Amino acid sequence: MRSQSEPASAEPGAIARPPLVRELLLVAGLFLVYKFGRQLATGHTAEALHNAHRIWDLERTLHLPSEDDVQSALLHGDTLVHLANTYYATVHFPATLAFLVWLYLRRPAHYVWARRVLALVTAAALVLPFTFPLAPPRMLAATRLVDTARVYGPSVYGPPSSDHLSNQFAAMPSLHFGWALMVAIGLIVATRSRWRWLWLLHPAITLLVIVGTANHYWLDAIVATAMLGVALALIHPPHRTATTAGRGTRHLVAEEPALVGAGR
Repeated sequence: MRSQSEPASAEPGAIARPPLVRELLLVAGLFLVYKFGRQLATGHTAEALHNAHRIWDLERTLHLPSEDDVQSALLHGDTLVHLANTYYATVHFPATLAFLVWLYLRRPAHYVWARRVLALVTAAALVLPFTFPLAPPRMLAATRLVDTARVYGPSVYGPPSSDHLSNQFAAMPSLHFGWALMVAIGLIVATRSRWRWLWLLHPAITLLVIVGTANHYWLDAIVATAMLGVALALIHPPHRTATTAGRGTRHLVAEEPALVGAGR
């Protein structure tokens, strides 16, 4: 008879929590790749501004809502726009890190799935600046949008000519939005609370913030969503199976990763 105190990870087919040191290195590597990988695609100012005009015109052709409408709502008061800038500057990394830590501690199988998805989306997103450098709308005079971070603060970017820590001509896709959407999806899949759908407020607020602060176009978020959709189609989440007949206890069983090579 199985002991009542035996850990759930000992159940047949259950996924054990991955080694902590290895995961710390993998997650740190993911954040470093995101932070510094885009630097390899710097030096395309003219092309990035040309592409910005093309994206702006395409959005008007597609009759997408104007980014100016969102920014006008933020600019009704200094407090609101300052909060939006603060959200953009401070929530992105901590929220994603907290999401991964919680999954690691409470849902190891979902953690492995989410880490793989985030790694794939991030790696794919680093390719676009090489092929399609894009200046954000705050740099495009035709948009008549305000660089809210520079005017109202706080700002995470310096002047493009002297900012050596980020590539400001890599607006597409928006990993701010892509990661936020994955955080919401991951928590909805990994939990069973009736309130779990409220996690969608995080990507919804992020979308309004990145557009309202003139850091991204609508299409940046649309492309990020499409890339995340592809990653989720390739890398399946774990499923739940009943551990005992007639009882509600459940444990996680990991599926084989659908993406070749994504398991490490």
